[in-house]
Amino acid sequence: MYPLIYFVRHGETDWNAEGRLQGQADTDINAHGRDQADRNGRRLAELIGRGDGFDFVASPMRRTRETMERVRTAMGVEPSAYRTDARLVEVSFGDWQGSTFAEIEAESPGSPKARRRDKWNFQPPGTSAESYEMLRQRILPWLMEVTQKTVCVTHGGIIRTLFRTVAEMPEREAAILSVPQDRVLKLEGQFLDWL
Repeated sequence: MYPLIYFVRHGETDWNAEGRLQGQADTDINAHGRDQADRNGRRLAELIGRGDGFDFVASPMRRTRETMERVRTAMGVEPSAYRTDARLVEVSFGDWQGSTFAEIEAESPGSPKARRRDKWNFQPPGTSAESYEMLRQRILPWLMEVTQKTVCVTHGGIIRTLFRTVAEMPEREAAILSVPQDRVLKLEGQFLDWL
């Protein structure tokens, strides 16, 4: 059983809007992403007030840190009073980072199709690349260490691993799960719910 955790995906970036694989590229949120972060902060304020008794943690990437700071500002609390954890960074797309699938297909015909066959276990080319299963193994120790109520700002890949781990969603379904940037995900016990 897990303690109460609210997850927020970082706000939209230009690369999200362009369909580029970001992975661990350190991109910034755009104007729309800032609006999403502000709205999520207001929603959290409705749910937990100023977050007294909550731990606030984010991926150390720029897009998640800015999202967290905007969330905290909208909650009426000190923007910088949170910590980061490197285990919360997005899945690495290795050599594919920064590319669209059309660009990958043009450069390496058939590669995107190979990924679609088993997106959960597929590892893109490159020494730093990870599959979603590798990401899940990276995030599990962090999840098991959470003992207090928490607000976490992270990435779509991390949230997909939660649905696979906590809700036991099948790999194929978890790998293609749409992860909104304008909603808050609540985890409590063994239940996940979009708010």
